[in-house]
Amino acid sequence: MMEDQASSLRRMNRSKQIKVIAVTGGKGGVGKTNLTLNLAIAAAKKGSRVMVLDADLGLANVDVMLGLRVERNLSHVLSGDCTLDEILVTGPHGIKIAPATSGTQSMAELGPREHAGLIRAFGELQTPIEMLLVDTAAGISDMVVSFSRAAQDVIIVVCDEPTSLTDAYALIKILNREHGVFNFKVVANMVRSEREGQELFSKLSKVTGRFLDVALELVSIVPFDENVRKSIRKQTAIIDAYPSSGAAKAINKLADKVVSWPVPIQAGGHLEFFIENLVSLQD
Repeated sequence: MMEDQASSLRRMNRSKQIKVIAVTGGKGGVGKTNLTLNLAIAAAKKGSRVMVLDADLGLANVDVMLGLRVERNLSHVLSGDCTLDEILVTGPHGIKIAPATSGTQSMAELGPREHAGLIRAFGELQTPIEMLLVDTAAGISDMVVSFSRAAQDVIIVVCDEPTSLTDAYALIKILNREHGVFNFKVVANMVRSEREGQELFSKLSKVTGRFLDVALELVSIVPFDENVRKSIRKQTAIIDAYPSSGAAKAINKLADKVVSWPVPIQAGGHLEFFIENLVSLQD
Protein backbone atom coordinates (compact mmCIF):
# COMPACT_ATOMS: atom_id res chain seq x y z
CA MET A 1 0.00 0.00 0.00
CA MET A 2 2.87 2.37 0.82
CA GLU A 3 4.42 1.68 -2.59
CA ASP A 4 1.13 2.50 -4.32
CA GLN A 5 0.87 5.71 -2.33
CA ALA A 6 4.41 6.73 -3.22
CA SER A 7 3.85 5.92 -6.91
CA SER A 8 0.68 7.99 -7.11
CA LEU A 9 2.34 10.92 -5.36
CA ARG A 10 5.30 10.80 -7.72
CA ARG A 11 2.93 11.32 -10.63
CA MET A 12 1.53 14.48 -9.12
CA ASN A 13 2.92 17.79 -10.38
CA ARG A 14 4.82 19.81 -7.82
CA SER A 15 5.38 23.55 -7.95
CA LYS A 16 7.29 23.76 -4.69
CA GLN A 17 9.71 21.59 -2.76
CA ILE A 18 10.31 21.39 0.97
CA LYS A 19 13.85 21.09 2.29
CA VAL A 20 13.83 18.21 4.80
CA ILE A 21 16.88 17.97 7.08
CA ALA A 22 17.41 15.43 9.86
CA VAL A 23 19.69 16.46 12.72
CA THR A 24 20.98 13.38 14.48
CA GLY A 25 24.14 11.89 15.93
CA GLY A 26 23.61 8.61 17.71
CA LYS A 27 24.82 9.71 21.13
CA GLY A 28 22.82 11.87 23.52
CA GLY A 29 24.36 14.98 25.06
CA VAL A 30 26.12 16.24 21.93
CA GLY A 31 24.02 19.42 21.79
CA LYS A 32 21.82 18.26 18.94
CA THR A 33 18.54 19.83 20.05
CA ASN A 34 20.12 23.16 20.93
CA LEU A 35 21.85 23.22 17.56
CA THR A 36 18.60 22.38 15.76
CA LEU A 37 16.64 25.16 17.43
CA ASN A 38 19.32 27.78 16.90
CA LEU A 39 19.75 26.71 13.30
CA ALA A 40 15.99 26.96 12.74
CA ILE A 41 15.85 30.43 14.25
CA ALA A 42 18.91 31.60 12.32
CA ALA A 43 17.36 30.36 9.05
CA ALA A 44 14.07 32.07 9.91
CA LYS A 45 15.89 35.34 10.52
CA LYS A 46 17.28 34.99 7.00
CA GLY A 47 13.78 34.78 5.58
CA SER A 48 13.01 31.05 5.48
CA ARG A 49 9.72 29.62 6.74
CA VAL A 50 10.98 26.92 9.08
CA MET A 51 9.35 24.14 11.05
CA VAL A 52 11.01 21.97 13.71
CA LEU A 53 9.71 18.46 14.30
CA ASP A 54 10.59 17.21 17.77
CA ALA A 55 11.15 13.58 16.79
CA ASP A 56 12.41 12.54 20.22
CA LEU A 57 8.90 11.26 20.73
CA GLY A 58 9.30 9.87 24.25
CA LEU A 59 11.69 12.43 25.75
CA ALA A 60 10.74 15.63 23.99
CA ASN A 61 12.25 18.92 25.13
CA VAL A 62 12.22 21.35 22.21
CA ASP A 63 9.35 23.41 23.65
CA VAL A 64 10.91 23.38 27.13
CA MET A 65 14.18 24.77 25.82
CA LEU A 66 12.34 27.80 24.47
CA GLY A 67 9.93 28.18 27.38
CA LEU A 68 6.89 27.63 25.15
CA ARG A 69 3.51 26.61 26.47
CA VAL A 70 2.23 23.46 24.79
CA GLU A 71 -1.32 22.20 25.20
CA ARG A 72 -1.32 19.40 22.62
CA ASN A 73 1.40 17.33 20.99
CA LEU A 74 2.01 14.55 18.49
CA SER A 75 0.34 11.98 20.72
CA HIS A 76 -2.94 13.86 20.22
CA VAL A 77 -2.43 13.75 16.47
CA LEU A 78 -1.86 10.00 16.55
CA SER A 79 -4.94 9.47 18.67
CA GLY A 80 -7.05 11.42 16.17
CA ASP A 81 -7.93 14.19 18.61
CA CYS A 82 -6.55 16.93 16.38
CA THR A 83 -4.57 17.65 13.23
CA LEU A 84 -0.87 18.41 12.96
CA ASP A 85 -1.65 22.06 12.24
CA GLU A 86 -3.61 22.32 15.48
CA ILE A 87 -0.66 21.32 17.68
CA LEU A 88 1.88 23.67 16.12
CA VAL A 89 3.27 26.36 18.38
CA THR A 90 5.06 29.46 17.19
CA GLY A 91 8.56 30.09 18.46
CA PRO A 92 11.03 32.95 18.08
CA HIS A 93 11.06 34.71 14.72
CA GLY A 94 8.02 32.79 13.57
CA ILE A 95 9.43 29.26 13.52
CA LYS A 96 6.80 26.55 13.84
CA ILE A 97 7.34 23.66 16.24
CA ALA A 98 5.59 20.29 16.22
CA PRO A 99 6.01 19.22 19.86
CA ALA A 100 6.18 15.65 21.05
CA THR A 101 5.54 14.35 24.55
CA SER A 102 7.95 13.61 27.38
CA GLY A 103 7.97 10.64 29.73
CA THR A 104 5.60 8.55 27.62
CA GLN A 105 6.95 5.09 26.90
CA SER A 106 4.33 4.30 24.27
CA MET A 107 5.42 7.27 22.16
CA ALA A 108 9.02 6.13 22.33
CA GLU A 109 8.04 2.69 21.04
CA LEU A 110 5.71 3.41 18.14
CA GLY A 111 4.94 0.48 15.89
CA PRO A 112 4.74 0.56 12.08
CA ARG A 113 1.05 1.50 12.13
CA GLU A 114 1.58 4.49 14.43
CA HIS A 115 4.64 5.55 12.48
CA ALA A 116 2.60 5.47 9.26
CA GLY A 117 -0.08 7.53 11.00
CA LEU A 118 2.45 10.17 11.92
CA ILE A 119 3.69 10.32 8.36
CA ARG A 120 0.12 10.61 7.06
CA ALA A 121 -0.39 13.57 9.37
CA PHE A 122 2.21 15.45 7.38
CA GLY A 123 0.20 14.77 4.25
CA GLU A 124 -2.56 16.90 5.75
CA LEU A 125 -0.34 19.80 6.81
CA GLN A 126 -1.72 23.15 5.68
CA THR A 127 0.86 25.45 7.27
CA PRO A 128 3.20 26.73 4.54
CA ILE A 129 6.86 25.96 5.20
CA GLU A 130 10.06 25.90 3.19
CA MET A 131 12.32 23.97 5.54
CA LEU A 132 11.64 21.11 7.95
CA LEU A 133 14.29 20.36 10.57
CA VAL A 134 13.81 16.99 12.25
CA ASP A 135 15.41 16.77 15.69
CA THR A 136 15.77 13.01 16.16
CA ALA A 137 16.15 11.10 19.39
CA ALA A 138 19.50 9.79 20.56
CA GLY A 139 20.50 6.25 19.66
CA ILE A 140 19.91 4.13 16.57
CA SER A 141 16.30 3.08 17.06
CA ASP A 142 13.99 2.33 14.16
CA MET A 143 12.39 5.74 14.60
CA VAL A 144 15.73 7.56 14.39
CA VAL A 145 16.68 5.59 11.30
CA SER A 146 13.27 6.16 9.68
CA PHE A 147 13.38 9.92 10.07
CA SER A 148 17.01 10.09 8.97
CA ARG A 149 16.48 8.07 5.82
CA ALA A 150 13.39 10.11 4.98
CA ALA A 151 15.35 13.36 4.90
CA GLN A 152 17.08 14.88 1.91
CA ASP A 153 20.05 15.90 4.05
CA VAL A 154 21.39 14.28 7.22
CA ILE A 155 23.43 16.33 9.69
CA ILE A 156 25.51 14.21 12.06
CA VAL A 157 26.43 16.08 15.25
CA VAL A 158 29.58 14.91 17.05
CA CYS A 159 31.58 16.16 20.01
CA ASP A 160 34.97 15.33 21.50
CA GLU A 161 33.99 12.14 23.28
CA PRO A 162 34.98 8.64 22.13
CA THR A 163 31.39 7.38 22.44
CA SER A 164 30.19 10.24 20.27
CA LEU A 165 32.33 9.06 17.36
CA THR A 166 31.52 5.38 17.83
CA ASP A 167 27.78 6.06 18.03
CA ALA A 168 27.89 8.38 15.03
CA TYR A 169 29.72 5.70 13.07
CA ALA A 170 27.14 3.08 14.09
CA LEU A 171 24.29 5.27 12.83
CA ILE A 172 26.07 6.09 9.58
CA LYS A 173 26.79 2.39 9.06
CA ILE A 174 23.14 1.41 9.46
CA LEU A 175 21.90 4.18 7.18
CA ASN A 176 24.51 3.35 4.56
CA ARG A 177 24.52 -0.44 4.50
CA GLU A 178 20.86 -1.11 5.21
CA HIS A 179 19.17 1.89 3.64
CA GLY A 180 21.50 3.19 0.94
CA VAL A 181 22.26 6.63 2.39
CA PHE A 182 25.61 7.81 1.05
CA ASN A 183 25.98 11.50 1.89
CA PHE A 184 26.31 12.92 5.38
CA LYS A 185 27.02 16.41 6.63
CA VAL A 186 28.97 16.67 9.90
CA VAL A 187 28.94 19.30 12.62
CA ALA A 188 31.75 19.21 15.18
CA ASN A 189 30.04 20.69 18.21
CA MET A 190 31.33 22.07 21.52
CA VAL A 191 34.99 21.84 20.49
CA ARG A 192 37.83 23.76 22.10
CA SER A 193 39.43 24.88 18.86
CA GLU A 194 39.17 24.79 15.09
CA ARG A 195 41.93 22.20 15.07
CA GLU A 196 40.02 19.95 17.46
CA GLY A 197 36.99 20.13 15.20
CA GLN A 198 39.06 19.21 12.16
CA GLU A 199 40.64 16.30 14.05
CA LEU A 200 37.22 15.00 15.09
CA PHE A 201 36.06 15.05 11.50
CA SER A 202 39.29 13.40 10.36
CA LYS A 203 38.84 10.53 12.82
CA LEU A 204 35.28 9.91 11.68
CA SER A 205 36.24 10.21 8.03
CA LYS A 206 39.06 7.69 8.37
CA VAL A 207 36.91 4.96 9.88
CA THR A 208 34.00 5.52 7.49
CA GLY A 209 36.36 5.69 4.54
CA ARG A 210 37.90 2.38 5.52
CA PHE A 211 34.71 0.40 6.01
CA LEU A 212 31.84 2.24 4.30
CA ASP A 213 30.95 3.69 0.93
CA VAL A 214 29.96 7.16 2.12
CA ALA A 215 30.84 10.81 1.56
CA LEU A 216 31.24 13.04 4.62
CA GLU A 217 31.32 16.83 4.54
CA LEU A 218 32.33 18.98 7.49
CA VAL A 219 29.81 21.83 7.35
CA SER A 220 30.45 23.55 10.69
CA ILE A 221 32.74 23.69 13.69
CA VAL A 222 30.86 25.11 16.66
CA PRO A 223 33.11 26.10 19.57
CA PHE A 224 32.47 25.26 23.20
CA ASP A 225 30.82 28.37 24.61
CA GLU A 226 29.70 29.05 28.19
CA ASN A 227 27.01 31.29 26.74
CA VAL A 228 25.22 28.18 25.47
CA ARG A 229 24.55 27.07 29.04
CA LYS A 230 23.48 30.59 29.98
CA SER A 231 21.06 30.83 27.08
CA ILE A 232 19.55 27.43 27.91
CA ARG A 233 18.92 28.59 31.47
CA LYS A 234 17.23 31.67 30.03
CA GLN A 235 15.21 29.44 27.67
CA THR A 236 16.42 31.66 24.84
CA ALA A 237 18.33 30.82 21.67
CA ILE A 238 21.99 31.76 21.91
CA ILE A 239 21.85 33.56 18.58
CA ASP A 240 19.31 35.94 20.18
CA ALA A 241 20.70 36.08 23.73
CA TYR A 242 24.39 36.29 22.82
CA PRO A 243 24.60 37.06 19.09
CA SER A 244 28.28 37.99 19.19
CA SER A 245 29.35 34.76 20.92
CA GLY A 246 31.51 32.23 19.12
CA ALA A 247 28.79 29.58 19.03
CA ALA A 248 26.20 32.04 17.69
CA LYS A 249 28.50 33.18 14.90
CA ALA A 250 29.26 29.58 13.90
CA ILE A 251 25.57 28.65 13.81
CA ASN A 252 24.74 31.71 11.73
CA LYS A 253 27.39 30.68 9.21
CA LEU A 254 25.92 27.18 9.15
CA ALA A 255 22.46 28.66 8.55
CA ASP A 256 23.84 30.51 5.52
CA LYS A 257 24.95 27.17 4.10
CA VAL A 258 21.74 25.33 4.95
CA VAL A 259 19.56 27.98 3.34
CA SER A 260 21.61 27.65 0.15
CA TRP A 261 21.54 23.85 -0.01
CA PRO A 262 19.66 22.82 -3.14
CA VAL A 263 16.37 20.99 -2.94
CA PRO A 264 16.05 18.04 -5.34
CA ILE A 265 13.72 18.70 -8.24
CA GLN A 266 12.04 15.42 -7.40
CA ALA A 267 11.83 14.08 -3.89
CA GLY A 268 14.43 11.39 -3.51
CA GLY A 269 14.29 10.38 0.13
CA HIS A 270 14.26 6.72 0.98
CA LEU A 271 10.79 7.22 2.44
CA GLU A 272 9.80 9.21 -0.59
CA PHE A 273 6.12 9.25 0.28
CA PHE A 274 6.89 11.09 3.52
CA ILE A 275 8.57 13.97 1.74
CA GLU A 276 6.09 14.06 -1.10
CA ASN A 277 3.13 13.99 1.25
CA LEU A 278 4.62 17.04 2.91
CA VAL A 279 5.20 18.75 -0.43
CA SER A 280 1.81 18.02 -1.96
CA LEU A 281 -0.17 20.29 0.37
CA GLN A 282 2.25 23.17 -0.01
CA ASP A 283 1.45 23.75 -3.69
